Amino acid sequence: MKKSSEIKFQTKVFAEAIVFIALSAALNSIKLYQLPYGGSVTLAGMVPVLWLSLRRGVVVGTYAGVVLGLVVMIIEPYLYQPAQVLLDYPLAFGALGLAGFFKKRPVIGVGVGMLGRFISHFISGVFFFYMYAKDWGMDPVTYSVAYNGSYLLPEFIVSAVIIYILSKKKLLDFYL
Repeated sequence: MKKSSEIKFQTKVFAEAIVFIALSAALNSIKLYQLPYGGSVTLAGMVPVLWLSLRRGVVVGTYAGVVLGLVVMIIEPYLYQPAQVLLDYPLAFGALGLAGFFKKRPVIGVGVGMLGRFISHFISGVFFFYMYAKDWGMDPVTYSVAYNGSYLLPEFIVSAVIIYILSKKKLLDFYL
């Protein structure tokens, strides 16, 4: 039987995850730049889930990322094939949880989480969006790198700067 303190802690973490997911979803819906086939630069839409990953670890961060991916999929779906849906939503956003491996080096954690997201979108781009590469005179690999990098690099920069500031102000572990 679980102790009352363990149940309260689990409830606290679950409630915290819900709040961070909702905040990410809200910020993700504020687009600074939208690409035609999905992907956008948002108003720091990844920061809350990255922050949660750095606070609570890989498992909680990955869970939050997967849920965020499903929320984003419902709000703005770009659904072509089942494997593409998995790669572009739950797997890509779930990869943000990898930041939790780097609690002591949060900016590196942001980079690893965003790299995981990039890899998932990159694979999807090569296998499911290759037909658009010809329009730009590129092969599918180059096209996928350019397309996904064009929005994920700015997302990484914004996220890394904000997480850096939060870590310097000692806010990553606020109320733990």
